Parts: sequence; structure tokens; C-alpha cells
Amino acid sequence: MPLSVLLQYALPHRFLSRIVYWATRWTWAPWKNFLIGRVVASYNVDMTQAAQADPFAYPSFNAFFTRALKPGARSAPADRQAIACPADGRISQLGPIRDGRIFQAKDQDFSVAELLGDGTEAQRYANGQFITVYLSPRDYHRVHAPLAGTLRETLHIPGRLFSVAPVPVQHVPRLFARNERLVCHFDGEQGPFCVVMVGALLVSGVETVWGGVEIPPHASALSRKDWRGKSIHLARLDELGRFNMGSTVIVLLPQGAAALASNLGAEDFVRVGQEIGRVS
Repeated sequence: MPLSVLLQYALPHRFLSRIVYWATRWTWAPWKNFLIGRVVASYNVDMTQAAQADPFAYPSFNAFFTRALKPGARSAPADRQAIACPADGRISQLGPIRDGRIFQAKDQDFSVAELLGDGTEAQRYANGQFITVYLSPRDYHRVHAPLAGTLRETLHIPGRLFSVAPVPVQHVPRLFARNERLVCHFDGEQGPFCVVMVGALLVSGVETVWGGVEIPPHASALSRKDWRGKSIHLARLDELGRFNMGSTVIVLLPQGAAALASNLGAEDFVRVGQEIGRVS
């Protein structure tokens, strides 16, 4: 295991994330412009599609990081049966869920039950489909609904905050089922689907359009919220939430409900609204 990954086991994940939380919201111009400039230069961030194209016009680094796009910069697939990609980023993995287990990387997998924190919900997806999308610092960091659906329940699951960059994903067992995360259950026209927003080292902030800031505070126990009867309905490609700093999104689909696009694979770059499959 690389030393950089071994060191993460010893790091005070939450303490470091609290420091970054405040540092990325500091509005002092020299500081926030320094952070923004470093990221733009280091990751070659494309600002041409941003609603505000000047990166230094944002009041804080976090405002820059969660920037909106121009109207029409992303659009849903023309096919009404198509599943829309929920985020800009790179596919970490996708494919079938085999006997309740999700492939993470070579020699690494984890169970749906531990990812969702609920064995009953996991049964819905035991032999379904999944796609995991990694958002890097250069990407647009808002998450959108892959299908139309009504929010049924969310579950905030406590955990560690390992980095979700490619190297840790290859070496940390069950990484996505160990990190703190927000599980969002939806009921769609073709059945249930689930969107999991996974926190990460230094980038553990999660916000939703229905509940505002969900993480932090960091959870010390499972926190379940029942949204049935609240009429929270999202059309396909509506904004679902955002990462205050980037991370990973996992979409789960039940057995027989959908087929993922055969032309997509691990390491492929994807964008919000791109067709990633079709519902049955």
C-alpha cells in the first residue's frame, strides 16, 4: 500500500475537514484569490461555461467551487427513457451488482447493505446496476437527478473521510462504505433508485436542495429523515445537491429496471445530462 494512503489511516480526518471548512469560506480577497488561483492553474479549470466566468469574482473559495453553470450549459437526453449522468467527472466503476456486492477496484468490493446502512433497502438493489462517478477539483460540483423521482427518505451515515482519489480507491478496502455519506432514496416512475453522496478527506461538505447543509455536522450515529408526504419531487436533471468541495456520487438501480450504456467504462469522463443508460 502506498505511504500516502497508509498515512490517511492516522490522520485526524474530521479535524482537518473542519479547518478546510473555515479556510474555504474566508472572504479575505488575498486568501481566497490565492486558493482559487492555485486550483485554476493546477487543474486547468474551464470557466467558460460558468455563470460567472471570472474565478476571482466569487466571494469565497467555496462559492467558486460550487459555482453554477450558464443556463443551457447542460441538457437532459432527448430520449425520455434515458438515464442522465448526475455529475461531471470520471467514471470510477459501473456495471452489475453481483449478489449484493459492488465492485470498487481490483480485488476490492463492498456490500450494498453496508453502503446504504440498511439491509432491507439493500435487497432492492441486490442484483441491480450501479455507477460511481468521481468529481475532481476541476469539475462542476453540483449533483443532478439521474431520473425523475420523489424523495422518500435520507440517511446520514457516520464514517471516516478517506480521500476518494483513484489511488486510495484502489487500496483502501470498502472505502465508499466506510466514508461518511448521505444516502438519498427516491421513488421513480419505473421503481426506486438511490443516489449516495460520499464525503471525503478535506471535502466532506454535502448540501441538498430540500434540506440545505446536511454535512457538517458530522454524524456520530445514523440519522434518518422521512420525506414521504412532503412532495419533494425532482424532474430528471433537476439539481439535487452539491459538494462543498468535491467527492463521489454513486447511483443504484434495481434489478431489471435499467441497462447501463455499453459504450461507457471505468476511467471515462462524463458530464451532467449525458446518457449513461436507459430504463426498461
